[in-house]
Amino acid sequence: MNHAMQADPDTDEAVLERKARLEFMTWERKPAETDGADQRALKQKLARSANARIADTAYIAEDARIFTTSLIVGHRSWIAAHALVRGDIELGSNCSVNAYACLSGKVRFGDGVRIASLVSIVGFNHGFDDPDTPINDQPHEIKGIVIGDDVWIGANAVVLDGVTIGNGAVIAAGAVVNKDVPPLAIMAGVPAKLIRRRGEKPVAAKSRRGEVEKALRSISGMAESQWRDVLNHYRRPEGYVSPDASGVASESSRHQCDAIEIAAGFGAPPSGDEAKAIIDRLQSMQDSQTGLFPDPYTPADPSLPVLEDNLSLYNVLAVGYALEILGSRPKYRVASAEMDAVALCDWLDALPWKKRAWRCGDRIDGIATALYFNARYFESGEGRDRGREVLFGWLATHADRATGLWGHPTAEQGLLQPINGFYRLTRGSYAQFGLPVPHPDAAINSVLTHYRNYEGFSGENYTACNLLDTIHPLRLCLKQTDFMRAQAELVAEAIILRAPERWQAGTGFAFADGQQAGLQGTEMWLSTLHLAADLLGLKDQFAFVPQGVHRTRAAGLGI
Repeated sequence: MNHAMQADPDTDEAVLERKARLEFMTWERKPAETDGADQRALKQKLARSANARIADTAYIAEDARIFTTSLIVGHRSWIAAHALVRGDIELGSNCSVNAYACLSGKVRFGDGVRIASLVSIVGFNHGFDDPDTPINDQPHEIKGIVIGDDVWIGANAVVLDGVTIGNGAVIAAGAVVNKDVPPLAIMAGVPAKLIRRRGEKPVAAKSRRGEVEKALRSISGMAESQWRDVLNHYRRPEGYVSPDASGVASESSRHQCDAIEIAAGFGAPPSGDEAKAIIDRLQSMQDSQTGLFPDPYTPADPSLPVLEDNLSLYNVLAVGYALEILGSRPKYRVASAEMDAVALCDWLDALPWKKRAWRCGDRIDGIATALYFNARYFESGEGRDRGREVLFGWLATHADRATGLWGHPTAEQGLLQPINGFYRLTRGSYAQFGLPVPHPDAAINSVLTHYRNYEGFSGENYTACNLLDTIHPLRLCLKQTDFMRAQAELVAEAIILRAPERWQAGTGFAFADGQQAGLQGTEMWLSTLHLAADLLGLKDQFAFVPQGVHRTRAAGLGI
């Protein structure tokens, strides 16, 4: 017998053990095993049976169950034993699919994706809406799943059809992902919610709540004891003269309205003969034809369309709410806000969404508030009540699903325009009428990303506008979801902690750091602090409650 031709039992056993090990611990593979005869044969077989294109450097376990209509596997990727891969599947480079994972339907991986054991990624869905048809006879819907680069999905997690997972995200074990996941997000729970972002420190177990409550009580006490002194500081025989957002002192109808709101916020609005005189003066501002409120101190440009006069439209809010505080109302219907469906949609389409999203939000705030006053105080006419329906329909179909915002960021300011526009737009529409915003999770992520990009704002950027336009959207959206609540609470705490040092005795708050205090800054910062306290569940510890432009009670569509 030729002993040289006999098999070595020890060697055969070692080879079999090695192959069995690689079925489940595929990351141990060596180049020679990836390019061995067995792998080449398996890849050729799958090319025929599963329409597969598998990179030479990829590795497929023999016991992987692959029944695809199309399969792409990139360089150095691998699929372990008993993974079920079916449908239209594409894996980038350096991806791993561990044992007993299931990929179904239409799924696209980027590079460097890690899929743990028993994960289910289901890129299709059964129809079930028709109760008279058995579910198995109803058509499938396929939206597909997209998973970005450098993503880790933990054991037993489930990703449902239609989801996009951003680059660098981590999905915790057992999570059920039914909505898009932002880049670098760490998601956990059922349904999955954001825990934090990669690179951020976990929220400290020990809260700053005691320190925050102390600061809130401090600023509340100072403002409550000094608000009358603040109003008297800016009062003149002819009205109020105060710095505006630019820091320049001016005479404006807004200053009168801010003074009314500050007094009302502390429970003492003007009354009696004083209130009657103010009502007469404010009502006299309203144009009987357009219903707008041209500012007598800053005449409108007659060459501009009526809805392009910033002050006339903003005064619908400022003057309209001031009149309500005083127990009155606008004298005339705001006719300029009433357009038929085609005209309203054309007007909305023509707004400068790509470059000036804040201006767009400002316009919608004014129009929506005019529709509120018309519905509340004036008789309905045929077709007039349709304006709100058309407005909300247009907004619902034009919200960006990825960002939750309307409009576009700009190269110079990033998300500043759409974020600040989001506040103005939702203030007059969704918040005023008590309706849910379309994509609250995405909007929260955008607002917090913007806040981080500006490092929480500082210097000339630490303004009443930027912080109000951060805290109002967070509070509004958190009424619908708990997404990133811990991060939003940190923002609210930071706003409150800085407030006592910013108060200027006897003159109030400056609109922006480095400016002199004024009525506009005082009213806006007091409202911002109320919103921050409300988000934290501490509003009862703050004396000021907004009653006008920044009030939080909703009217409802039925008014």
